[in-house]
Amino acid sequence: MPIHIHQEGKLFHLANQEISYIMQVLEDGSLGNLYFGRKVADRTDFSHLIESEYRPNTAYASLTDYSFSREHMRQEFPVYGTTDFRHPAISVLHDNGSRVSGFRVKDYAVHSGKKKLPGLPATYVESSAEATTLEITMLDSLSGLEAVLSYTLYEERPALTRSVHVRNYGTKKVQLERLLSMSLDLPDADYELLQLSGAWGRERYPYFRRLTPGIQSVESARGSSSHYQNPFIALKRPDATEQAGEVLGFSFVYSGNFLAQVEVDTYNVARISMGINPFGFGWLLEPGQSFQAPEVVMVYSGNGLNGMSQTFHSLYRQRLARGEWRDRERPILINNWEATGMDFTEQKLVDFAQTAYEDGVELFVLDDGWFGGRRHEQAGLGDWFVNKDVLPDGIDGLSEKIEAIGLRFGLWFEPEMVNADSKLFRDHPEWIIHTPDRPNSHGRHQYVLDFTRPEVVEHIYAMISKILRESKISYVKWDMNRCITEAYSPSLPAERQGEVFHRYMLGVYDLYERLTSEFPEILFEFCASGGGRFDPGMIYYSPQGWTSDDTDAVERLKIQYGTSFVYPLSAMGAHVSASPNEQLHRYTPIETRGNVSAFGSFGYELDLNRLSKNERAIVKEQITFIKKYRKIIHSGTFYRLLSPFDGNYCAWMVVSEDKRTALVGHYKILNEINAPFRRLHLKGLDPVGEYVDIANGKVFYGDELMHIGLVTSDTSCGQVLDGREPSCDFDSKIYVFQAK
Repeated sequence: MPIHIHQEGKLFHLANQEISYIMQVLEDGSLGNLYFGRKVADRTDFSHLIESEYRPNTAYASLTDYSFSREHMRQEFPVYGTTDFRHPAISVLHDNGSRVSGFRVKDYAVHSGKKKLPGLPATYVESSAEATTLEITMLDSLSGLEAVLSYTLYEERPALTRSVHVRNYGTKKVQLERLLSMSLDLPDADYELLQLSGAWGRERYPYFRRLTPGIQSVESARGSSSHYQNPFIALKRPDATEQAGEVLGFSFVYSGNFLAQVEVDTYNVARISMGINPFGFGWLLEPGQSFQAPEVVMVYSGNGLNGMSQTFHSLYRQRLARGEWRDRERPILINNWEATGMDFTEQKLVDFAQTAYEDGVELFVLDDGWFGGRRHEQAGLGDWFVNKDVLPDGIDGLSEKIEAIGLRFGLWFEPEMVNADSKLFRDHPEWIIHTPDRPNSHGRHQYVLDFTRPEVVEHIYAMISKILRESKISYVKWDMNRCITEAYSPSLPAERQGEVFHRYMLGVYDLYERLTSEFPEILFEFCASGGGRFDPGMIYYSPQGWTSDDTDAVERLKIQYGTSFVYPLSAMGAHVSASPNEQLHRYTPIETRGNVSAFGSFGYELDLNRLSKNERAIVKEQITFIKKYRKIIHSGTFYRLLSPFDGNYCAWMVVSEDKRTALVGHYKILNEINAPFRRLHLKGLDPVGEYVDIANGKVFYGDELMHIGLVTSDTSCGQVLDGREPSCDFDSKIYVFQAK
């Protein structure tokens, strides 16, 4: 039994073979946290971990007990206003204007498996034996509010998921002002905080900083998880590395506004909080109404940052992504955007696809510009019907021609946006998110449709599903190119305007659910002006996403390296684009562009007809390589070896589940002169296994490659006198090792 309950429901110990999570009902009936970390033996009493002393300048709830104060207790569901001055997990505005609550443990229940979260993405199980769930019900007796804290422990993963469901059983309405999905008080703050931050074109760079007294946080209030911050943080011990040491990871399965926060008090207690951003949030609960908070996934690793990442990778790849494409090999695609933009004809697209087929590509994707009046970015969004002036035979006719060539066909949509110059906007100007009597901001000449309104979601669904139903479409790229401003919906009363951001996301999730359920054979890829909504919530509906609009191979080393802290390679769209690169105008070898993109869901963003004969031959070699190894790349164990943020080199590797095949990507950013000899220490191999380097037939034992290292020296380590190929800027190589 992975959940041990002692002292007649006063002590809860969640444990599998790797982790333990221990809670205790405190003397005032609230719930305290005692431990989260590496597995410990179960016992019937852990009360020695509850420490309390009289401290001056502290508030006490009892007139007789001067040792118990919530300010100095490690709590599981902290509230505002009852001797705890730190930020709470929940804040409620009551009918009388008070914000004070007092939640006490009422009861608990244990069941096998894991329940779905209604209307929200979440991890899941395929068998009830995979996980066990504990639900602890907390009651605020004065208001009648109940909060059910849900904990699911996976049987064979060092992962625990948490969420909160609040219901108003009282007789008066209340306003939820803050409801975070998890709160955890750690007994010390001797950690470094890892966050993934950036901007358009440089998403999810890793940043580390020591925890200090006060609040350190990352958040989004843009209506999406955003390019700027990712809904993830990790705490690592200062001596933890990629390969060893203690790390705690926290990932929010949500695509809207979020807050991830660590508050360190002056007694060195670190409170981790994660959930929907309280800024701009409010949810009215009438009597009998309820609210479900999204899920947080918590991971413990005793094997460093790579150990944490590998848990997230396998969980998100196998028990967050869903549907027919979850485990299937992803097709090698080519997208026409960087090759043609909106300047295309049907014949140009057919010719483009014919060349791609000859080189081994499997899927052709038509991007923006095929619908309504969309010949530039200022018109057409919202009108999801084909422009017959551009495609005389329609999407159905074009898709048939592409399939006749031997390729599958994919199509781009941006369902959540509208241009003022569109039929949809002219018919329904009230269908955009806007504040009455205020100017409407735009982004790229587009406005955000009000997905809080079911009739808007229904209208978009009807148009898109008609296209999908009538054409031979195997792939959909779902884009989203601006954040929410003037967050207001005229369809909601004033007291519910705090619900706009979350109701919008529920509308997006509803549209995703309807389309993916009706068209399960279609591979959906999420995109948000590149990587602006790259989060676990999206992976639940689309097993892969466009990692960044920045396709420069050198920049992608940083982006893909940072993204890999949480997200599996199978989720990262990674494409070979033209040189010079469209974003950075940098020239990089086509071999390196392919070697970087190989560690993701592989494709092309260029016009193959413009390549030289030699480049076309390299493309064919790349495609042959990916077809042979993509299953291992997507399902193997990934290791980060050298960080592009720490020096001139980057390296990573994937090892197959049976440890018989390993692929190592090694990248040099700038060339060197008379450089040192170099070795790279590999990971995850069978120590006594013999591995053949398939490029030259040399044989190595696994322990040699891991402990002595793979020699990666190139001709920059001396002066080239013998006719060998000289090294250059942006050099790279993929090593393939196969067990004998």
